[in-house]
Amino acid sequence: MTQTIYHPADTRGHADLGWLNSHHTFSFAHYYNPDRMHFGVLRVLNDDTVTEGKGFGTHPHDNMEIISIPLEGDLEHKDSMGNTTVIRSGDVQVMSAGTGIYHSEYNKNKDQAVKFLQIWVYPNKRNVSPRYDQITLDPSKGHNQLQQVLSPNADDEGVWIYQDAWFHMGNFDNGVSTQYQIKKSGNGVYAFVLEGSFEIEGQQLNKRDGLGIIDSTGFNLKATSANSRILLMEVPMKLTNAN
Repeated sequence: MTQTIYHPADTRGHADLGWLNSHHTFSFAHYYNPDRMHFGVLRVLNDDTVTEGKGFGTHPHDNMEIISIPLEGDLEHKDSMGNTTVIRSGDVQVMSAGTGIYHSEYNKNKDQAVKFLQIWVYPNKRNVSPRYDQITLDPSKGHNQLQQVLSPNADDEGVWIYQDAWFHMGNFDNGVSTQYQIKKSGNGVYAFVLEGSFEIEGQQLNKRDGLGIIDSTGFNLKATSANSRILLMEVPMKLTNAN
């Protein structure tokens, strides 16, 4: 039987560092909640706002799949692999940290904050060679339907990671419904509302609310306000020791 875990937006962890305003769905940095360590292999879902000209200095990562999804503004990325890029709203960025990388992220704008999601997923393969990729989404593919933005397969639509995970995003008009089918048995889905509101499995969700859905083969979602936007993250629910 389908089970759900509801996380209202105002129950997330919060950190305000002046230059950074961050909300944490799962335990992160100084926010610790033993009931919110992860959702399956989804370890971090941070909703970050960075002020003009500020950002994260160079810092390391290893053995983690790191996905960044800008929502507003421009974010400049630099890393130890030699990449210097700018990601904008409508882009999706992925890094497989593998054996280890260093990177920095800065707000490229001088006149507006940048808002982006920082997502970490445990990999199913450890100590791989670090890799970087980013794409720009076709907005027409996400209107009143779910657009795949991430998968385990390099030849599929979107970016790919070392994990049996699929991410979808969509922008919906009020009253529009769609069905989501689980891609791999045993996976769960964490739904995160970016704008507007939705109803899933009888639960009303508003902006920045989250809903974990487990033991399901599929579910219906319905937009309950205009210009509603959602991110679905399907991930394995079992933490296994990656090779």
